[in-house]
Amino acid sequence: MIIRLFDTREELDQYAAGLFVELLSVKPDAVLGLATGSTPIGIYEKIVDSYNKGQVTFKDATTYNLDEYVGLPRENEQSYAYFMNHHLFRHIDIPAERTYLPNGLAADPAAECARYDGMLLSRQVDIQLLGLGHNGHIGFNEPDRELHAGTHIVDLQKETLEANARFFASMDDVPKQAITMGVGSILKAKTILLVVKGADKAEIVKRALQGPITTEVPASLLQTHANVIVLLDQEAGRLLHDVQIPSMANR
Repeated sequence: MIIRLFDTREELDQYAAGLFVELLSVKPDAVLGLATGSTPIGIYEKIVDSYNKGQVTFKDATTYNLDEYVGLPRENEQSYAYFMNHHLFRHIDIPAERTYLPNGLAADPAAECARYDGMLLSRQVDIQLLGLGHNGHIGFNEPDRELHAGTHIVDLQKETLEANARFFASMDDVPKQAITMGVGSILKAKTILLVVKGADKAEIVKRALQGPITTEVPASLLQTHANVIVLLDQEAGRLLHDVQIPSMANR
């Protein structure tokens, strides 16, 4: 596991975006695992900037998103499909038919989970972007005695609902369920890129990266993966030891 600490969030976002640009330069048909929420917004802005400068193309790439709320149509401003279109897809040249998210309105949720798993089995994700929940969740894999390997419907825990409430008019409007890629599917990616920002994440960062491996902190299972890159701002990484600050040449 490579852990890197950045002085500013802009430097972090630029570095993360550069990993995607570099991958696509050597593998134009790469499979990208993408995430939503506030954490990746700056990364997507830097990726779009690179695209506008002619430094990268997505015309042969494929994307799979981690999750989607149950019950929200794609046109809803709080759906993850809307998020991805707003922050990334509509600004680059990726074909819409190669951008995949779970269908939160599927009439048969179990069949939808099986469909998504089938697609994930067809091609290995080259790089999977992840954020980190306050309770240690990755995707929407919430702490539990057991974790699902594949795509599944999850009941969102109170802490997650409270964290997501800032995006909705009221707590009552926050979806209570989501379809999420399972931990097993996440761990199949060739490279995992975990990005965490903010002082409020410092404690869970330490537990996830340098604590015991436990399903009560789903992100701790990333310690079992052979190729994990962790990018942290100063606040998120303040409790860790033995972290690397990138040199100016690598920023």
